Amino acid sequence: MPKHLLSLPFAVLLVALALSACGGGSDETSEVEEVVATSATTTDPADCKKLQTQQFMEQVSRESGEAAVESCEEEAKNEEGAKEVRVSKVEVDGSGATAEAALKGGGALDGQAVEVALVKDGDQWKLDEVVKFTDFDHAHLVQRLEKELSDTDKSEAKFASCFVEAFKQASQAEVEELIFGESPQALEEVFEACSSRPSA
Repeated sequence: MPKHLLSLPFAVLLVALALSACGGGSDETSEVEEVVATSATTTDPADCKKLQTQQFMEQVSRESGEAAVESCEEEAKNEEGAKEVRVSKVEVDGSGATAEAALKGGGALDGQAVEVALVKDGDQWKLDEVVKFTDFDHAHLVQRLEKELSDTDKSEAKFASCFVEAFKQASQAEVEELIFGESPQALEEVFEACSSRPSA
């Protein structure tokens, strides 16, 4: 299976969250917004561990341990991310918080809105999980995924086409499991099916 296709740019898109145009709010709300905004715009690899939990980095990179950290740091160095983000529905409850972020620009999650969860680690708020889509544009996601995979070489073209088709046929819940699910099993099954598909 083409290993580099495992490194789809979901992580950078999921991290690409910024301040909403809305003002006001409590100090805690402002702190959450600041973390989200910094996560969207930073080019400092040190912000990965500072502003994201290990769980978050592993979820969005589909890597584990230090590999997830390295994936996040590499994306920060490359200055990739959404061009515009609108954050709304920020809710703080003790040491936990949630926010909704609509993403514009970037890679495969351009045009989608997601709910993210944060936790407070000591005095520092950190992104902890992408929970779900809150505004899902299926057709646009498939279109963006096709664009992201359009530069695959000839030997991998059929695999890429199969991979895109799997997302095209999936329901919203299935796409959420593929991208955000705790277990990589669903995504691995797609890779296995596409890898074993005979050439035409």
